[in-house]
Amino acid sequence: MELRIFTEPQQGASYDDLLRVARTAEDAGYGAFFRSDHYLRMGSADGLPGPTDPWITFAGLARDTSTIRLGTLMTAATFRHPGPLAISVAQVDQMSGGRVEFGIGAGWYEAEHTAYGLPFPSLGERFERYEEQVAIITGLWETPLGGTFSFEGKHYTLTDSPALPKPAQERVPLLIGGMGAKRTPALAASYATEFNLPFVGIDAAVEQFARVDTACEETGRDPKEIIRSVALVACVGRTDADVARRAAAIGREVDELKQNGLAGTPAEVVDRIGAWRDATGVQRVYLQTLDLADLDHITDIASDVAPQL
Repeated sequence: MELRIFTEPQQGASYDDLLRVARTAEDAGYGAFFRSDHYLRMGSADGLPGPTDPWITFAGLARDTSTIRLGTLMTAATFRHPGPLAISVAQVDQMSGGRVEFGIGAGWYEAEHTAYGLPFPSLGERFERYEEQVAIITGLWETPLGGTFSFEGKHYTLTDSPALPKPAQERVPLLIGGMGAKRTPALAASYATEFNLPFVGIDAAVEQFARVDTACEETGRDPKEIIRSVALVACVGRTDADVARRAAAIGREVDELKQNGLAGTPAEVVDRIGAWRDATGVQRVYLQTLDLADLDHITDIASDVAPQL
């Protein structure tokens, strides 16, 4: 079982804040530092100092960290054209020495599109664009050196692209996720190296992972080739008082977090992760870390929870 740190900087974080968290996670031995791709805060937070872009963030972290892997849950297909996005991600992969993991989704938060002048099509069109972007980005990266890539879809057309630059990795890990019942599992079966479920219960996860397995079998792919992962809010403390303090800092109730996330003492959280593993076969857990100033939280989990897994 691998633990990864997952941040939501649209709630209020600068690059320096994220760098401190990423370096703390790296020093503590976490497998990866992930962040969301949002341009507008959610809930009651004021969002100061304002949004940051993930691929600009990762360009900095590529040079300011050494070993930790870097990725998105999830890059929004509505924010960028696929050709320039493929260039950006490949460049960051080169800058990091091959440490990028690329999560991409259809985009869902309408208010941030309105706030920054981005089109927000219907769900059906967003998913069409999402499917085409995945095909284009992977196609560009997989085109042999010296070859060209062309694509003609409903929403995007590329003609004789030199398909450059190439990532440092032979294959950048591609994360797909979500609860769509048909098209999402089918897309994962065709392209994903990892399937992620954010903030769902165990029963829902069991059902969705089964759909992905079925989609793999229908395409002749071994379902075991796809890593299973979940993202859950973390609130861990050595005492009940520590847990209550950390829950209050993020505006949540302890009982609700124990029900829907990973909250409690280290022993309680280890048991909860064990229940997830036994029921769903998950191999990675993304710990949604909402209080980015509480670096001790990250190190405490690394020292008190990770060794028991």
